[in-house]
Amino acid sequence: MSKAEITKAYIIEKSAPIFNTKGFAGTSLNDITEATGLTKGAIYGNFEDKNEIALAVYNYNVANMKRRMNEAIDSKELGYDKLFAYTDYYRRTWEKVFERGGCPVLNASVEADDNLPFLKRSVQNTIKGWIKSISDIIELGKEQNQIRKDINSAKYATTIITLIEGGIMMAKINNNHEPLFNALDRIETIIKTELKK
Repeated sequence: MSKAEITKAYIIEKSAPIFNTKGFAGTSLNDITEATGLTKGAIYGNFEDKNEIALAVYNYNVANMKRRMNEAIDSKELGYDKLFAYTDYYRRTWEKVFERGGCPVLNASVEADDNLPFLKRSVQNTIKGWIKSISDIIELGKEQNQIRKDINSAKYATTIITLIEGGIMMAKINNNHEPLFNALDRIETIIKTELKK
């Protein structure tokens, strides 16, 4: 990597937790310079504006989330087991997720909904990809003859994501992991009673 690319990656890495905890509106240029130790000129020498930094940070946070999640899911061979890997992942990592400021998809969704169209499109694409990923796992389970063939994979994938994100939101605002665990319990019940063949 070039020196400029290294600097840009450094800015993104150091800014990522700030944006995820404080949000776009709450993160100032001073926060970024303080976290990186760089001047404002150095920041804007690498990024056009705060929007560009926010988008790069969002993509960075989501890529890290996907990597961690995929490590858990890829360790299973059967589609049915991969679905439980989602709930296992959040049961094991909820404290770290909360320490990082929560789910970057959820955080960006709330903030970008009406105010940040450049970020909203990226979040929409992330969610579409997430739905497809879970749908593909359900389809794999169908092929492996473990999951009912008559169910709508995308509909169930959307429900799983909705329960996870809603559980995280309720748990974070209440400083209590129980709402998240209740949502995960519900997902597991759906897998066992509605999806299983």
